[in-house]
Amino acid sequence: MKQIMGKGVVDGVCLASVMTLSEDIEGVLDRYAVSTIEDEKSAYQQASQAAVGQIEELIKNATDQTQADVLNAHLLMITDVMLTDSIEAKISGGLSAPRAVMDAANEMAAMLGAIEDEYLKERSKDVIDIGKRMVRIMLGISAPDIAVGYHVLCGDDIEPSMVANMTSEHVGAIILGQGSTTSHAVIIAKTKGIPTVVGLGNHIDAIENGETVYVDGETGEIIISPDETVKVRYQERVAAIKAMAKQYDAIVDQPSVLKDGMHLPLAINVGNPTDIDSMKANGAEGVGLYRTEFVFMGKAKAPDEDEQFEAYRYVVERAKPHLCVIRTLDIGGDKPADYLEIGEEANPFLGWRAIRICLDKPELFKTQIRAILRASHYGKAAIMLPMIISESEVLDSKALIDEAKAELRTAGMPFDEAIEVGIMIETPAAVMQAERLAKVVDFFSVGTNDLTQYTLAVDRGNPKISDRYDYFHPSVLYAINMVAAAAHANGIWIGMCGEMAGDPLALPVLLAMGFDELSMSAPSVLKVKYLMKSLKVDSVLLDDVLASRSAVDTRARLTHYLEKIKLKEEIHEKDY
Repeated sequence: MKQIMGKGVVDGVCLASVMTLSEDIEGVLDRYAVSTIEDEKSAYQQASQAAVGQIEELIKNATDQTQADVLNAHLLMITDVMLTDSIEAKISGGLSAPRAVMDAANEMAAMLGAIEDEYLKERSKDVIDIGKRMVRIMLGISAPDIAVGYHVLCGDDIEPSMVANMTSEHVGAIILGQGSTTSHAVIIAKTKGIPTVVGLGNHIDAIENGETVYVDGETGEIIISPDETVKVRYQERVAAIKAMAKQYDAIVDQPSVLKDGMHLPLAINVGNPTDIDSMKANGAEGVGLYRTEFVFMGKAKAPDEDEQFEAYRYVVERAKPHLCVIRTLDIGGDKPADYLEIGEEANPFLGWRAIRICLDKPELFKTQIRAILRASHYGKAAIMLPMIISESEVLDSKALIDEAKAELRTAGMPFDEAIEVGIMIETPAAVMQAERLAKVVDFFSVGTNDLTQYTLAVDRGNPKISDRYDYFHPSVLYAINMVAAAAHANGIWIGMCGEMAGDPLALPVLLAMGFDELSMSAPSVLKVKYLMKSLKVDSVLLDDVLASRSAVDTRARLTHYLEKIKLKEEIHEKDY
């Protein structure tokens, strides 16, 4: 018996034999005989059409909207101008059709993989997925047959479309060397309720095909060749998970309130318009972060006002009567948008991006603002400015917003005159100036992903130091508490839209800091809502947590606190 640990990203447990995922596409590619340029282009076009047909069939058989949305995104990617132009150019340059497709997909995936935004970074897996699909068609390679038996699928990575084709009848769990909470494969696995563990790295090599493994999608624990004790634990966990699922189902339509009845709205983060469909299904109240980058990426030119308006209105209408916070363009040297002519930068994450581009290109910015303002007429919207480092940036942005409002008034187009304007707190500069910034905006939203990285000077994409990236680090907690205090001292509300917002372990301390709203991935909402029912605001806890010496110490203190709360709840239930 051997134990290895990964990152649990989809709750649940499984005890089954392993099916390893591997295929020798590169080997077959090397043996492929290149024909004429015309024949290769024809082969590519036929494979593209066949891939579209396969995906359309998967969409038709999709069991929920989330799967359909992911697959619809794949349809758009297949015809993406950036990808198709690259493939055609490579074939014209003498490459075979399958090699051209794979090389172009890898290049586009590498570009997306360099993006700082975790959601957009994970779209690189989707590009590889559609590339492999077309290549398999051209080479006559069949995808792994997972519809036989009952397995734990194991591999370095897995394609979203493969997960979309799975059923829990045949797949009990997924364990991967790579992956994250925002990958489409994981998102689909969540909708199907398939326990998933990612981030195993080289440990994945220790798992052999046919071995029996125990997988815990909550803790990230994997036990190879488990003994009878582990098998008993598996049965107990299955019973507990079924009981908890009933508890979650019972609170979907209930408001998110604390034990004393205090209401704390839980919202969701969305990356494209159709993500809004998961808001009601998970019992959320609004959108705390609408990333608008997808409206701008993969295009030959910037989207016009009407195109943006339709994308924003779709979400705003479906979020009402709740608030939809729309973040303005956060794109830059690390994100593909050739029409901006950003050029190569030594450090794009600290380069010409986000609000810096918008202020340098006021017409681009005002076009987006007019579209957001027009959408605000159809529900309740707010404007959020990213990567702010100074008060002058806010004031300059608000001046352009006022110009956009004046232009809409002249054109007779309705909008919400009282629309709120806030900023993301994601730079140390914004933390240090929080008192001043709070006087010129209507709200703060803490983006813990970037704030953690910039505060700790840790590149979370670097595996050698990624263990040092932790929002429970005392310095990050001090920064967040400073910002919350500044917001309340100046009478504005404060939310959080980073990964920390959806972490149940963080909930007690965020309550103690006085957060007014938390926005997270849709599947996290019910976990947080359920825990809220057992908690009250505890200022003593805040002092205790801020006294921690490390992220490990913080986690231990919060774990101990929640264990005490759970024990009190159990004693209370027995008394009655």
